[in-house]
Amino acid sequence: MSQFINPLSDMGFKRIFGQEENKAFLLDFLNITLKGEIEIRDIRYLDKEILPAQENERTIVYDVYCITESGEYVIVEMQKANQANFRKRTSYYQCRAVVLQGERGNGWKYDIKTVYGIFIIDSRFNADFGKLRTDLVTIDRDTGEQHEDVMRSIFIQLPYFTKTEAECETDFDCWIYILKNMQKLEKIPFIDRNVIFGDLAKVMDVASLSRADRLRYERSLKIYRDNLAAMEYREQIGMERGLSKGLKKGKTEIARNMKAKGFTTDNIVEITGLSEKEVEKL
Repeated sequence: MSQFINPLSDMGFKRIFGQEENKAFLLDFLNITLKGEIEIRDIRYLDKEILPAQENERTIVYDVYCITESGEYVIVEMQKANQANFRKRTSYYQCRAVVLQGERGNGWKYDIKTVYGIFIIDSRFNADFGKLRTDLVTIDRDTGEQHEDVMRSIFIQLPYFTKTEAECETDFDCWIYILKNMQKLEKIPFIDRNVIFGDLAKVMDVASLSRADRLRYERSLKIYRDNLAAMEYREQIGMERGLSKGLKKGKTEIARNMKAKGFTTDNIVEITGLSEKEVEKL
């Protein structure tokens, strides 16, 4: 087993960002991620389970759900397994946090605080933006000006982070490097740059776990590895299907050209490997 708890496992992620005693990690990560936009001095964790307003609606369970001292709401999610309509689900999660701010009576004037959604993705399946970080805001399509600040979405896609330890230049780089590579590290880097990483090393050291937590972590790690294996299998199958589809398309084009030039059906079948019926349909 590695020196440190895998932060991309469910238990590891919530140990860093979802515990009151460790909220200094979440504060630091949020302020670095949202640098220049908002400065958060404190947060209060909220109930992660949001019950439906109607009986036939779904319950929402956030990975991390909190409110800042100035009233903004923050959702932090770790997504590993592939999920249909993932990007729409993130919008739904944020919309629910917006709706929950509503108050009864005519006295409420729609004073809605911003809901920040930070979605860390350890795959290329769920929301492939083609880059490490994607910031989404609502803008005027013609002018490019931001329309409102009700919802801010940040997608961080870890497979696109390829920097080495020596290449990390910003505090954001350091955090992403550690999150992506912690399970392979023998020691946590960048402590001289940010002392909080020293505390992180202590909290995430496997040796610090109690026997009960160690068993929980092993179960969490198994689920993480099973999901990873399933995703790699799906990716392989997808590539094979894509290759097969591409080869079939190429053969069809060749067959169509041969037919136009007067080749016999038998010759086309022999050269391309297509069936007689497939050639006749061209």
